[in-house]
Amino acid sequence: MLPLAFKLEGAECLVLGAGNVGAYKARQLLDAGARVHVISPEVIGELPDGLASLQVRPYQRGDLEGYALVVSATANGPVNDEIVAEARERRVWLNVVDDLERSNFYFMALVRRGEVCVAVTTQGASPALAQELRDRVSAVVPASAATAATALRAERRRLHELGETTEGRDWRGLVRQLLDDEPA
Repeated sequence: MLPLAFKLEGAECLVLGAGNVGAYKARQLLDAGARVHVISPEVIGELPDGLASLQVRPYQRGDLEGYALVVSATANGPVNDEIVAEARERRVWLNVVDDLERSNFYFMALVRRGEVCVAVTTQGASPALAQELRDRVSAVVPASAATAATALRAERRRLHELGETTEGRDWRGLVRQLLDDEPA
Protein backbone atom coordinates (compact mmCIF):
# COMPACT_ATOMS: atom_id res chain seq x y z
CA MET A 1 0.00 0.00 0.00
CA LEU A 2 1.28 3.41 -1.00
CA PRO A 3 -0.84 6.44 -0.14
CA LEU A 4 -1.05 8.74 -3.17
CA ALA A 5 -2.92 11.94 -3.92
CA PHE A 6 -4.62 11.85 -7.32
CA LYS A 7 -5.38 15.06 -9.21
CA LEU A 8 -8.97 14.39 -10.21
CA GLU A 9 -9.88 17.82 -11.56
CA GLY A 10 -11.96 17.13 -14.65
CA ALA A 11 -11.41 13.35 -14.47
CA GLU A 12 -14.37 11.25 -15.57
CA CYS A 13 -15.41 9.12 -12.57
CA LEU A 14 -18.29 6.70 -12.18
CA VAL A 15 -20.21 5.74 -9.06
CA LEU A 16 -22.37 2.63 -9.33
CA GLY A 17 -25.08 2.72 -6.70
CA ALA A 18 -27.00 5.67 -5.29
CA GLY A 19 -27.61 4.69 -1.70
CA ASN A 20 -26.16 6.66 1.19
CA VAL A 21 -22.65 5.30 0.63
CA GLY A 22 -22.73 5.90 -3.12
CA ALA A 23 -23.99 9.45 -2.55
CA TYR A 24 -21.17 10.08 -0.06
CA LYS A 25 -18.52 8.75 -2.47
CA ALA A 26 -19.97 10.89 -5.27
CA ARG A 27 -19.71 13.94 -2.99
CA GLN A 28 -16.07 13.14 -2.16
CA LEU A 29 -15.19 12.84 -5.84
CA LEU A 30 -17.00 16.09 -6.68
CA ASP A 31 -15.13 17.84 -3.88
CA ALA A 32 -11.89 16.66 -5.54
CA GLY A 33 -12.96 18.30 -8.81
CA ALA A 34 -13.95 15.13 -10.69
CA ARG A 35 -16.76 14.94 -13.23
CA VAL A 36 -18.97 12.41 -11.50
CA HIS A 37 -21.46 10.15 -13.24
CA VAL A 38 -23.85 7.90 -11.30
CA ILE A 39 -25.61 4.77 -12.51
CA SER A 40 -28.05 3.03 -10.17
CA PRO A 41 -31.30 1.10 -10.51
CA GLU A 42 -32.78 3.38 -7.84
CA VAL A 43 -31.84 6.52 -5.93
CA ILE A 44 -32.03 6.09 -2.17
CA GLY A 45 -29.37 8.46 -0.85
CA GLU A 46 -29.31 12.23 -1.23
CA LEU A 47 -27.13 12.75 -4.27
CA PRO A 48 -25.04 15.92 -4.37
CA ASP A 49 -25.64 18.74 -6.81
CA GLY A 50 -23.22 19.02 -9.69
CA LEU A 51 -23.27 15.47 -11.07
CA ALA A 52 -22.23 15.23 -14.72
CA SER A 53 -24.96 12.63 -15.24
CA LEU A 54 -27.40 10.34 -13.47
CA GLN A 55 -28.78 7.23 -15.13
CA VAL A 56 -31.47 5.39 -13.18
CA ARG A 57 -30.94 1.85 -14.45
CA PRO A 58 -28.95 -1.26 -13.53
CA TYR A 59 -25.25 -1.65 -14.34
CA GLN A 60 -24.55 -3.09 -17.79
CA ARG A 61 -21.32 -4.53 -19.11
CA GLY A 62 -19.52 -1.73 -20.95
CA ASP A 63 -20.53 0.98 -18.46
CA LEU A 64 -16.94 1.39 -17.26
CA GLU A 65 -15.63 2.45 -20.68
CA GLY A 66 -13.99 5.87 -20.61
CA TYR A 67 -13.76 6.26 -16.84
CA ALA A 68 -10.51 6.84 -14.98
CA LEU A 69 -11.88 5.72 -11.64
CA VAL A 70 -14.95 3.73 -10.58
CA VAL A 71 -16.65 3.20 -7.23
CA SER A 72 -18.99 0.25 -6.86
CA ALA A 73 -21.47 0.86 -4.05
CA THR A 74 -24.10 -1.60 -5.25
CA ALA A 75 -24.27 -3.88 -2.17
CA ASN A 76 -24.92 -6.66 -4.70
CA GLY A 77 -22.32 -9.45 -4.83
CA PRO A 78 -23.13 -10.86 -8.30
CA VAL A 79 -23.24 -7.36 -9.84
CA ASN A 80 -19.94 -6.51 -8.13
CA ASP A 81 -18.44 -9.69 -9.64
CA GLU A 82 -19.27 -8.35 -13.12
CA ILE A 83 -17.97 -4.87 -12.28
CA VAL A 84 -14.69 -6.26 -10.90
CA ALA A 85 -14.17 -8.38 -14.04
CA GLU A 86 -14.80 -5.42 -16.35
CA ALA A 87 -12.57 -3.10 -14.30
CA ARG A 88 -9.70 -5.59 -14.46
CA GLU A 89 -10.10 -5.99 -18.21
CA ARG A 90 -10.14 -2.23 -18.73
CA ARG A 91 -7.43 -1.56 -16.12
CA VAL A 92 -9.65 0.96 -14.35
CA TRP A 93 -9.04 2.07 -10.78
CA LEU A 94 -11.85 0.41 -8.78
CA ASN A 95 -13.10 0.72 -5.23
CA VAL A 96 -15.66 -1.89 -4.23
CA VAL A 97 -17.19 -0.51 -1.07
CA ASP A 98 -16.53 -2.79 1.93
CA ASP A 99 -14.50 -5.23 -0.20
CA LEU A 100 -10.83 -4.35 0.13
CA GLU A 101 -9.67 -7.57 -1.52
CA ARG A 102 -11.35 -6.72 -4.81
CA SER A 103 -10.48 -3.01 -4.75
CA ASN A 104 -7.27 -1.60 -6.17
CA PHE A 105 -7.73 1.67 -4.25
CA TYR A 106 -9.72 2.84 -1.29
CA PHE A 107 -10.72 6.10 0.34
CA MET A 108 -8.95 7.43 3.40
CA ALA A 109 -10.32 9.41 6.32
CA LEU A 110 -9.38 13.04 5.59
CA VAL A 111 -8.75 16.25 7.46
CA ARG A 112 -8.89 19.26 5.12
CA ARG A 113 -7.81 22.81 5.75
CA GLY A 114 -7.81 24.56 2.38
CA GLU A 115 -5.01 23.00 0.32
CA VAL A 116 -3.77 21.03 3.33
CA CYS A 117 -5.05 17.47 3.43
CA VAL A 118 -4.05 14.92 6.06
CA ALA A 119 -5.09 11.35 5.27
CA VAL A 120 -5.47 8.48 7.73
CA THR A 121 -5.70 4.84 6.74
CA THR A 122 -5.72 1.50 8.51
CA GLN A 123 -5.32 -0.25 5.14
CA GLY A 124 -8.88 -1.46 5.44
CA ALA A 125 -8.52 -3.02 8.87
CA SER A 126 -11.04 -0.69 10.47
CA PRO A 127 -12.72 2.34 8.92
CA ALA A 128 -14.04 3.23 12.39
CA LEU A 129 -10.46 3.41 13.75
CA ALA A 130 -9.37 5.54 10.79
CA GLN A 131 -12.27 7.92 11.42
CA GLU A 132 -11.45 8.19 15.13
CA LEU A 133 -7.79 8.89 14.37
CA ARG A 134 -8.86 11.45 11.76
CA ASP A 135 -10.97 13.23 14.38
CA ARG A 136 -8.03 13.30 16.78
CA VAL A 137 -5.68 14.63 14.09
CA SER A 138 -8.28 17.24 13.13
CA ALA A 139 -8.17 18.60 16.67
CA VAL A 140 -4.47 19.48 16.29
CA VAL A 141 -4.35 20.77 12.69
CA PRO A 142 -4.85 24.52 13.05
CA ALA A 143 -7.30 26.44 10.90
CA SER A 144 -4.34 28.65 9.94
CA ALA A 145 -2.90 25.73 7.95
CA ALA A 146 -5.08 26.81 5.00
CA THR A 147 -3.73 30.35 4.86
CA ALA A 148 -0.21 29.10 5.55
CA ALA A 149 -0.37 26.81 2.52
CA THR A 150 -1.58 29.67 0.33
CA ALA A 151 1.18 32.00 1.55
CA LEU A 152 3.87 29.33 1.12
CA ARG A 153 2.69 28.53 -2.41
CA ALA A 154 2.94 32.25 -3.27
CA GLU A 155 6.44 32.50 -1.77
CA ARG A 156 7.65 29.42 -3.67
CA ARG A 157 6.18 30.82 -6.90
CA ARG A 158 7.90 34.19 -6.26
CA LEU A 159 11.26 32.47 -5.77
CA HIS A 160 10.83 30.39 -8.93
CA GLU A 161 9.97 33.51 -10.91
CA LEU A 162 13.24 35.05 -9.68
CA GLY A 163 15.05 31.95 -10.93
CA GLU A 164 15.89 30.82 -7.41
CA THR A 165 15.57 27.30 -6.09
CA THR A 166 13.30 26.41 -3.20
CA GLU A 167 15.36 23.34 -2.38
CA GLY A 168 17.65 23.42 0.62
CA ARG A 169 15.92 26.41 2.20
CA ASP A 170 14.94 26.28 5.85
CA TRP A 171 11.20 26.84 5.67
CA ARG A 172 10.46 25.89 9.27
CA GLY A 173 10.65 29.41 10.71
CA LEU A 174 8.21 30.80 8.17
CA VAL A 175 5.93 27.78 8.51
CA ARG A 176 5.81 28.15 12.30
CA GLN A 177 5.20 31.87 12.01
CA LEU A 178 2.33 31.28 9.59
CA LEU A 179 0.83 28.62 11.84
CA ASP A 180 1.09 30.97 14.82
CA ASP A 181 3.36 28.50 16.64
CA GLU A 182 6.05 31.14 17.07
CA PRO A 183 5.80 34.88 17.53
CA ALA A 184 6.47 36.88 14.36
